[in-house]
Amino acid sequence: MAESTRSVAAGRSRRLDGEREQAILQATFDLLGETGYQGLRVDAVAARAQASKATLYRHWPTKAELVADAVRVCKSAPEAVPDTGSLRGDLMTWFGEMAETISGQEGPILAGLFMALRTEPELAAQLRPLRDSKKPCAEAICARAAARGELPGRYDADLIDEIVPAQLFMRCFALGEPLDESYLEHLIDDIILPVLCHRGETR
Repeated sequence: MAESTRSVAAGRSRRLDGEREQAILQATFDLLGETGYQGLRVDAVAARAQASKATLYRHWPTKAELVADAVRVCKSAPEAVPDTGSLRGDLMTWFGEMAETISGQEGPILAGLFMALRTEPELAAQLRPLRDSKKPCAEAICARAAARGELPGRYDADLIDEIVPAQLFMRCFALGEPLDESYLEHLIDDIILPVLCHRGETR
């Protein structure tokens, strides 16, 4: 057997099977909800998943890599980009899905991760692709709205990602207020739509 073939075979033999990997990542995700990122310990993950620390470190050399994989695999899959036929309808549907996630079991996990990003540059780098994956949703919604004449030809879809998550997390966790329909209507009608239209008109 050629050396390269032996290396590939050895690498494959060290891979975790799907169920084992899922168990480790789910244990990581669950513990994040209990301890937060700073309080998460690899030995606790190993004990919860009934795996050895050596196994975890072999497949995830750093805690940031382990946590990033756990978030990618265990976080609820995003819904398809809404297409209700109107900009306001699309935003209500999309923001409603965000609000449901933040208000649910995953909300405290995500809030803790956001807090950790300030002091954990490796975690921030690992989670950046996950954050950037949300941008096409805002762009798709705004592009359709512009084609229908609901937005000016020049707009900044990134403003949605800059404003909305911060508002929802602040209201839910700092103020302890519900993310109900009336608040989402206020967020859209009094903040997002005026900002999108104003920025488009002044560029």
